[in-house]
Amino acid sequence: MTWLRDVLVDLAAESPRVDLAEHTIAMRDHRRRTAISLLAAAMVMVTALGGTLAVRLLPQAPTPATSGKDDLPARGVGPLSHAYKSFCKPVSGKAPSHCQDGGWRVVTRSGRTYHVPEALPSLRLQDSPLAISRDGRKIAYYSAKEGTFQVRDLASGAKTTAPMKLPPKKWLYSITRLMLSDDGRYLAFSKVPDLKDPALLFDMHDRVVRELPARWVPIGLSPDGATITLAEYSPNSQLRTISNLWPPTSPGNSTAVILPQHYAFSPLAPDGKAVAAVEDHSTAEKPCQMGDLVLLDPLTGKKRKTVPIRGLSADISTIYLRTWRSADEVTALTTSVRCRPSSEVPNDETAPPYRTFTAYAVNVRTGEARKLTTFRAQDIFGIAMPGPPGAI
Repeated sequence: MTWLRDVLVDLAAESPRVDLAEHTIAMRDHRRRTAISLLAAAMVMVTALGGTLAVRLLPQAPTPATSGKDDLPARGVGPLSHAYKSFCKPVSGKAPSHCQDGGWRVVTRSGRTYHVPEALPSLRLQDSPLAISRDGRKIAYYSAKEGTFQVRDLASGAKTTAPMKLPPKKWLYSITRLMLSDDGRYLAFSKVPDLKDPALLFDMHDRVVRELPARWVPIGLSPDGATITLAEYSPNSQLRTISNLWPPTSPGNSTAVILPQHYAFSPLAPDGKAVAAVEDHSTAEKPCQMGDLVLLDPLTGKKRKTVPIRGLSADISTIYLRTWRSADEVTALTTSVRCRPSSEVPNDETAPPYRTFTAYAVNVRTGEARKLTTFRAQDIFGIAMPGPPGAI
């Protein structure tokens, strides 16, 4: 890990988020460290967060499926609450039962869990994403059999395959993000580092593909698929909106704004008119300095409202915003870790044991938080929740 530490130290003056990358990299699984080092040159060019890979988030007490097999049935599955990846060889602690290394498991709202055998596992340099529609009734994933992305209706079992092959060694070697539209028609894919590959937006119905700016995380899409909202968190926090996306040869109309400070973004609000964010005042030597919750105009970046978050556990060190539960509440995934300056993190630190991650519903008008549930995890990246992802 010394090679990446040196890179991040060099970048510290330019990016106050170096501490977050250092902390996340220290949490990675030891056996993936050698393989990921092949990306060092690319990470230097694109982002101080490029070393973050491999979601290790497990629900604290999932209810196993009782069908004799815990594979996802061909049809008749109810809406999902979330999905997660399982890894079978944590440095310490017990692996989940019926573990399939790097594989996706989905959890229904009733608590039943299923393995998704068709989804390509995340192993070595391969980061295979999964997305859930806002209503929890559809999923999208990289199909190992098809060699590209696939959208699946959980109730009917109907599948739609993307109109473009994406070899995993070329497309899935970075931190990947996937966003599925509410109706399952549109699917957006991006990754960091991007190198020469663009981000992509698929129209699964008309079977056409539109290129998008690389490195940006898709956080919102209009119901007609014509306008997409993107976010970038390093080296500067930015928001970007592109309208008139179709036909795919159209240049579209793009509006981007560079924000004056660093934020952890939520997905686009249900009305499409705001993005929630948590102020991040961290530096390399003063990590875990989270500020207030703000509502931002996605087109201008202007603050519409700023409120302190109240009701979280006093020892919480990190907050990540995810699914909107209503027009007024957004999900916050939180954790409590020992926050050390990057200069104090040992070069040979290995992946930690599973920790507790707590989900809260935070009211964006008042800042009041109420506890929802807890998870066991090695790091925060990669749990899939219904609706667009957040950034970071």
